[in-house]
Amino acid sequence: MRKLNLKMFIGIAMLSSLAYVIMFIKFPIPPFPPYLTVDFSDIPAFIAALLFGPVGAILVEIIKNALDYFTHGSEAGLPIGNIANIFAGILFVLPTYFIYKRMKTKKGMTFALFIGTLSLAVMMSVLNYFVILPAYLILMNFSVPNVKEYIIAGILPFNIIKGIIVSIIFMLLFSRMQNWINKQSIINN
Repeated sequence: MRKLNLKMFIGIAMLSSLAYVIMFIKFPIPPFPPYLTVDFSDIPAFIAALLFGPVGAILVEIIKNALDYFTHGSEAGLPIGNIANIFAGILFVLPTYFIYKRMKTKKGMTFALFIGTLSLAVMMSVLNYFVILPAYLILMNFSVPNVKEYIIAGILPFNIIKGIIVSIIFMLLFSRMQNWINKQSIINN
């Protein structure tokens, strides 16, 4: 048991560090606002979920964003963007993990990533409407003329495209790593 905990601790630390470094490689997607960027830092969280379960994925999402906040800060010192990134990652990774857990094939992972992408897009639209955008509007003097239109025309399609791009890259890695992940997984042993 002690060896398992050490393996999990080290694995989560390594995957969190990798996710943090990957956060530096990001790009906007025209015609969306330039602050909406795609990065691949959720991929280590997917791997953490498969190796260590949902807690591993959540810890990777929290640690990578904490590292990012403490090293780069944010506007007005408020970690609203980092908190939104944590929720986005969790809403993407966890549904994918739970579906794949029941359908452990490449087709199952493809379906799981599709559902994870839908979860990311729909739930982040809801969170943006009720929590994230109001926080930006109130605390950071951010302005959006029409919040509903901004979410429907910006946030929702952006998250769908982001989910598709990250899913494609993850599937390319997963197809090569699936056997290794299954052998190394703490949750299956």
